[in-house]
Amino acid sequence: MADGTPPRNLQALLPPHWREEIVQWIQQDMPKWDVGGLVVGEAESHAMLLGKSKGVLAGLPFATHVFEYLGLKVEWLREEGHVITAEEAAAKTPVAKVSGPTRNILMAERTALNILSRASGVATAAHAAMSIAREHGWKGRVAGTRKTTPGFGIVEKYSLLVGGADTHRMDLSNMVMLKDNHIWSTGSISESVSRARFACGFSTKIEVECTSEQDAREACEAGADIVMLDNYSGEQLREVASRIKSKWPHVIIEASGGITMETMHLFFAPSVDIISQGALTNGYSTLDFSLKVPKPATFQARSRADGEPPEKRRCT
Repeated sequence: MADGTPPRNLQALLPPHWREEIVQWIQQDMPKWDVGGLVVGEAESHAMLLGKSKGVLAGLPFATHVFEYLGLKVEWLREEGHVITAEEAAAKTPVAKVSGPTRNILMAERTALNILSRASGVATAAHAAMSIAREHGWKGRVAGTRKTTPGFGIVEKYSLLVGGADTHRMDLSNMVMLKDNHIWSTGSISESVSRARFACGFSTKIEVECTSEQDAREACEAGADIVMLDNYSGEQLREVASRIKSKWPHVIIEASGGITMETMHLFFAPSVDIISQGALTNGYSTLDFSLKVPKPATFQARSRADGEPPEKRRCT
């Protein structure tokens, strides 16, 4: 894994329907005819999947299913969580070999690369954030948010784990988060927490978004499990978190709201348990991958000739 922990079979986390989503993505890319497939015919070949950006490799189960659904065999040469170095990226190091009918390789190419580039982008951002936290000696967790791409959230949440970060809640059913709109609708934090606890019972955590220390204290007194301190400056948040933690040590404190890679160090404190960043799944950069079939010898010779000075080229 990218954070140095032993590799785990993260694919075991995925729900049964994830493969159906992959099939839908393939169908969206080719709803009718594939003229390019007619051009290349039924010949079989292989292609090398090249990593061209430094970062964390992620999304392997999803890309694998794209290839396998189209009758291809994929051999991964790097495991998930492998950190592609700048040297490997410059050398366009192969991370996988794909074999089967050429037309199917080309049919799978864009869908598989789109998944890998985005999944690896999330994992790379998560890994970078966790690295900053550990370099500063902070023991808490960096988390994503529910700011994910509709239809692609399962891949982005999965990739957070590959990068070593926390997923935060997966969906509306995973944990109760009472934000300002909930509280304004009921009139008070206490009433909002009471209604939520009635429905979710003892087995589900309740988090309350707080924009003031008074809100945080009311949330703790109402029985909230997690207090989110939202849109504070680093100094203000550390002070409020310390006071809240000293009185309610069992309450989890999350820092959120406009926190970036550049500013997150301002929020590191023993009393802060979680720092969440929407940018991990909402503003990440993608990694560059390409899939290349072998170039025939005739084209290699032509490329060499094209690279020669005009006076050295021989006309035939």
